[in-house]
Amino acid sequence: MQELTIRRPDDWHLHLRDGDMLEAVLPHTSRHFARAIIMPNLVPPVVDTALAASYRARIEKALPQDHRFIPLMTLYLTETTDAEDVVSGYESSAIAAVKLYPAGATTNSQSGVRDIETAYPVLERMAEAGVPLCVHGEVTDADIDIFDREAVFIDRVLEPLRRRIPSLKIVMEHITTSNGIDYVSSGADGIAGTITTHHLIINRNAILAGGIRPHYYCLPVAKRENHRLALRAAATSGNPRFFLGTDSAPHLDAAKETACGCAGVFSSINTLSCLAHVFEDEGALDRLEGFVSLNGPAFYGLPANDETIRLVRREEPIAVPASVETKSGPVTVFDPMFALHWDVAE
Repeated sequence: MQELTIRRPDDWHLHLRDGDMLEAVLPHTSRHFARAIIMPNLVPPVVDTALAASYRARIEKALPQDHRFIPLMTLYLTETTDAEDVVSGYESSAIAAVKLYPAGATTNSQSGVRDIETAYPVLERMAEAGVPLCVHGEVTDADIDIFDREAVFIDRVLEPLRRRIPSLKIVMEHITTSNGIDYVSSGADGIAGTITTHHLIINRNAILAGGIRPHYYCLPVAKRENHRLALRAAATSGNPRFFLGTDSAPHLDAAKETACGCAGVFSSINTLSCLAHVFEDEGALDRLEGFVSLNGPAFYGLPANDETIRLVRREEPIAVPASVETKSGPVTVFDPMFALHWDVAE
């Protein structure tokens, strides 16, 4: 296959940051994606609908005039979140979901939830109103190995939550393990999972073997090869419970290449090219549209996009910039470590 036309895709997990970073990275998503679930872990975090509206206005101001893009805003769940604000924000379309960050799990998560039971009243109201909950699925206990945090989260937090509030719609974001894949695949209706571009391509060797490579360091951290293969099998299976959430998370190179570097991979620029390569490798190009364009809207109760994009397989490798410049310095682009031939035809 040399060409593929699919409905315009969406990104169901995206970090745009703010200020200069927002202006630099937004066009690389809005060029090809119609919508994106926008993460709320700013400083300070987006904890109510007024802050979400203000952040959305900043995104729309930074959007190139010829790009058509809808930011789907989320609220950062805390132990004092106002349930009525959440429900009214959702019913007015000011927000599309609420995000659970276990406190200390990842970038700017210090204000997150320490005891999930304190959030049960809000989550019960969300279930009644149909508000989806997006979860960063890791525990943060110091005695739990970082490579086991997702599996332990399923047992300690996610399964008890779903037993307590079975009608709550949940997206287990950026799944990195076969445990997460199995849990979502075997669960009752109302649970789905996003898979990132980079977790389909790298395992933990990319970070650690032959020297520390900080631009592959992300949270949840990439796992063993058997887990990566489970992710690829799920993404390319056609199972409607799985869809794309890039978790594209830009940081300045200076913040990555340091003694205590930030977690995050910036993949917005070449995600579609990388995914076409992965799906071609798996003999599943006919299922790419479902993963990037159809399954996510179906779960969130939104229509698929009417517009289409065309992917063309070039004979020669396409050129991808090594970094993106911001006013404060460069941001390195995800390197899949193989040549890319699939191009989005402009």
